[in-house]
Amino acid sequence: MGQTPLYVVTAAAGGGVGGVARTVVQMLLEGGQRVRATVHREDERSRQLRELGAEVIAGDLTDPRHAAEVLDGSNRVFFSMGVSERYLEATTVWALAARSTPGTEVVVNMSQMTVSQMTATSTAESRQQRLHFLAEHVLDWSGVPVVHMRPTVFLENPLFNEIVAPGLRERGVLALPFGTGRTSPVAADDVAASVTAVLLAPSTHTGPVYELTGPQSMALPQLADAFGRGLEQPVAAEPLTLEAWAAQLEAVGLDAHVQQHLATMARLHRENRYDRCTDEVQTLTGRPATPVDVWVRQHRDEFQSDPQAPRQVPK
Repeated sequence: MGQTPLYVVTAAAGGGVGGVARTVVQMLLEGGQRVRATVHREDERSRQLRELGAEVIAGDLTDPRHAAEVLDGSNRVFFSMGVSERYLEATTVWALAARSTPGTEVVVNMSQMTVSQMTATSTAESRQQRLHFLAEHVLDWSGVPVVHMRPTVFLENPLFNEIVAPGLRERGVLALPFGTGRTSPVAADDVAASVTAVLLAPSTHTGPVYELTGPQSMALPQLADAFGRGLEQPVAAEPLTLEAWAAQLEAVGLDAHVQQHLATMARLHRENRYDRCTDEVQTLTGRPATPVDVWVRQHRDEFQSDPQAPRQVPK
């Protein structure tokens, strides 16, 4: 008794959007905590986690033997997984394993804010969003102490990152199919800090749902202005059709399940399903959520071309 808790963090090699799980591992280790991290395979990323001080176990999140091995002796769990058709299966395996693990204080579950607006019969959402909806219910029914984290769209999502980057670099435009819909994207670091806060003090958090957003809900022209401030250059809003967006996703060559998820997210943005804004990042972390322009400034190398290369600047 008296030993510091053992934290388990799944998918810690960075498979999820923004590498939230990996950042949670880093934050816990920096605070002197004991961390056991799961990875899908041994590679350079698992070696780096060990160098940080984590115990690392490789395996498949849908394998019940892997889940039992990882959870043995643990107290607090952050369950996350990238977009996958096997998401519900993995969540169910870990819910059963956590229920069978003595001393489980909390399972912090990475979900999605869209779940807040879903019902038992809704079908407008993506297959991945539906899996999150069902996974939350499985965890609730399991009886383990659970906290659901429901971030809105990440700033690190391809919606705001690699898919729009070419337009920003080559033509100075932010091209998105949101119509007049508004959104409040959140930074992965803010989500990781919020998750870490719950893990460190589970007795004060077990039970609630936290909805995490950026500090402001904005339409496409405001988003373009924020990108322009962050990049310190003119950026114009360029509305796209959903068909043009789907063609871009196809050209990128993403997995069909991921494509369907991103295409649906774009449509739901257009239907104004992402016009949400909360202060729960600040409630959990003690600091405001990161504004879009600040995040863009921190990641400007991802959006700017060689300064010597010619580029059309929109008027």
